[in-house]
Formats: sequence, structure tokens, C-alpha cells
Amino acid sequence: MTLYAKWISAAHDKNGKNIKKCWDEYIPLEQAVYSNLLADKTTHIEGTVGELGLLFHMPPEYIIGFLDGINEALDEPLEIKELSADSSVKLDFSFEKLYKKMVEYRAEHLCELPEWDGIFDEDARRLMRKEQRDSTTIHKDAKIGRNDPCPCGSGKKYKKCCGARLSVAE
Repeated sequence: MTLYAKWISAAHDKNGKNIKKCWDEYIPLEQAVYSNLLADKTTHIEGTVGELGLLFHMPPEYIIGFLDGINEALDEPLEIKELSADSSVKLDFSFEKLYKKMVEYRAEHLCELPEWDGIFDEDARRLMRKEQRDSTTIHKDAKIGRNDPCPCGSGKKYKKCCGARLSVAE
């Protein structure tokens, strides 16, 4: 069984629901890793999965969970499903991208770590939260009614202008 498969089976049941016991163990360890990275202002980590486990005091399958969580913030994403304890990994990331990913995943337990104060002030974090939320918001244009003026500027009703061309094409 791969480390990724071990992580998934430890963290989620067969229906895909979180296994509380696992997450209760994992989340404080994950917070400690991020606290250390932020406090040391570390944006580069190298080593094997096993070495990272020793460094961060986590079993290898939890390191896979950590790597899975940080993967999209990395400059060069990893093939998580392929990793073993002997696999070498290189983690390079920016704090801005990392913070925005935490906001996107709604990882409040990580976004609210006090060590972020040493990286970004509250205004910068507020702006990044807004940018991230706005980037995933879908804005739909107002629907044109049949009897509304045509947006092409002809002065005709939509149904007699561009709307008529669309209904003929269909």
C-alpha cells in the first residue's frame, strides 16, 4: 500500500467522510509545521519524505497529508500518489500563494496562526483574502430580455435585432 493510500485510508472512511480521530491527531501536528515555517520564514525545504517525518515529528503518511495540502502552493507540484518514504522532495513556495491557498481551502486553523503577523500585516492578509475570494466568484452578466433594447446599440428591441439572428441560427 502506498503512503498516499495509507493517508487516505487513515483520514477518510469508505464513504469519503473524515475520520475524526485521525484529524484530531493530524491538525495540531500540521499547525506546528506551519508555525515553524512561518516563524523561521522558511520557503524552501528539501529531503526525503522520511526525513521530513523526523524533522516535523510526523509519521510518513501524515507527511503525505501535509504535502498534499501544500502541493498546489508549490512552485513545482509533486506527484503525491507516487511518493515513498525514500522519495526526495523539494518544496519551494511563496507565503502569498500559500496564504491564498489556505483561504481557498477554508483552512481557518492555518490562516489564523499568529506567526502570519511576522510575514504579513492584517491589511495585507485582508487584501489577499479578498483577492482569493473574488478570484473564485462567478459573475454572471444580466440576462437580456426579449423586449429590452439590443446591446449592439441599434435602438431596436433585442428580439427584432441580435436575438432574431440567434433564434434563426438555432
